[in-house]
Amino acid sequence: MSVLVNKDSKVIVQGFTGTEGSFHAQQMIEYGTNVVGGVTPGKGGTKHLDRPVFNTVKEAVEQAGANVTIIFVPPAFAADAIMEAADAGIKVIITITEGIPVTDMMTAKKYIKDRKGITLIGPNCPGVITPGEAKVGIMPGFVFKKGRIGIVSKSGTLTYEAADQIVKAGMGISTAIGIGGDPIIGTPTKDAVELLMNDPETDAIVMIGEIGGSYEAVAARWIKENGNKKPVVGFVAGQTAPPGRRMGHAGAIVGGAEDTAAAKMAIMRECGIFVVESPALIGETMVKALKKQTV
Repeated sequence: MSVLVNKDSKVIVQGFTGTEGSFHAQQMIEYGTNVVGGVTPGKGGTKHLDRPVFNTVKEAVEQAGANVTIIFVPPAFAADAIMEAADAGIKVIITITEGIPVTDMMTAKKYIKDRKGITLIGPNCPGVITPGEAKVGIMPGFVFKKGRIGIVSKSGTLTYEAADQIVKAGMGISTAIGIGGDPIIGTPTKDAVELLMNDPETDAIVMIGEIGGSYEAVAARWIKENGNKKPVVGFVAGQTAPPGRRMGHAGAIVGGAEDTAAAKMAIMRECGIFVVESPALIGETMVKALKKQTV
């Protein structure tokens, strides 16, 4: 079992023939991901990267059995691409595009919520990887080795850093989920953590957050309320950020008392999460957390 994507996932790329779509689709294919085609309106019936191109997502579902999509279309059209995928019956929608207007995402998120059984990851995210099975995103696949530690992260770069620290500590990754750093995303931290908590092939979780919003606090309290079933190592980026200053991601801005890194880290500690001050400590802290659990 794995979370969200695996070797049996049938992946399509929306924005397949564009520069970004082409580059990352090639990387995914070389990794071994089962990319069954892509969508570029007006280019249906042709081939690209030795895969079929479809005019619509519906055609890709009907003709190639697609059940996962990754979206690289420009921001102005991304919400429509998300809703088209949902309409066509795609169950996992991973949106890499950044800069999607907030009002567009509000519409798209409600559209997804009204249709049961669909998971939206992103936007403005690095994607999802189940090492050795499927890479549906823009992450450097060589960093991720197969194992039993799940990762949930707002930050793409810190996702890779966490994976590297885990691997260097002699462990590996079950599934890494980059949830995205925009103010409105499809899957908040708590929901992604819950997926990994329920995965029998995940023994522990790395949870990486950043300033702004309440996702990490909500997730931490959910973890405590549900009995801290698996050890969680947590890190919050933006510890030196001044109030009111946006740092990197659109959603990374301190607006309230619980939005600061210090407040989030305090809540996480209170909820039994092993909090680290630096991402360089993630690996060694995870080793200690797993040992403590077995004592």
